[in-house]
Amino acid sequence: MYLIGLTGGIASGKSTIARRLVEHGAVHIDADQLARKVVAPGTEGLAQIREAFGDGVLAADGTLDRAALGELVFSDAAALERLNAIVHPQVRALSSRLFAAAEAANPRAVVVYDVPLLVEAEVDHPFDLIVVAHATKQTRADRLVELRGLSEEHAQARIDAQASDTQRLAIADVVVDTDGTMGHTVSQTDALWARVREELAARS
Repeated sequence: MYLIGLTGGIASGKSTIARRLVEHGAVHIDADQLARKVVAPGTEGLAQIREAFGDGVLAADGTLDRAALGELVFSDAAALERLNAIVHPQVRALSSRLFAAAEAANPRAVVVYDVPLLVEAEVDHPFDLIVVAHATKQTRADRLVELRGLSEEHAQARIDAQASDTQRLAIADVVVDTDGTMGHTVSQTDALWARVREELAARS
């Protein structure tokens, strides 16, 4: 198995890169989806969150009320740390099982693990390559306003709540510049795929 860690700030174009790699044959695993799975009704994760934050973070149907939880943790670093201490180990365990399943299905599988918070969560899987999607803060803020309907202020706050570009670029093996056109992003991703295939070929 060849494991790629894909990260980047909010609205940095990670999903475009991931989609293109899947078109080439990669297996895509999305950490955000796993984070939702591990706090679904009936999970140990949801029980721990309820214990830590109270019934106020549950919706009437027993699911996690993300908005209510967000209100609690976004402005409180200690609360966010408490939440991460519950969710991150559960996500790590689930992702490890999914990697093992992908490898069992195909020992030469290329797995793209899409982790927005790779820096913040100190995700330490044995990646073969860490790829960072990179666009300027202004480009990302513009995308959040145009594509997701956020206010400029809210967009900047979401960006500032994440790791800095400097922190992300410091861990990058490959940087895909997503500031330009879709075609520019795709051509860099194609070059990345060619590199991965070469490295896999060299192993065998």
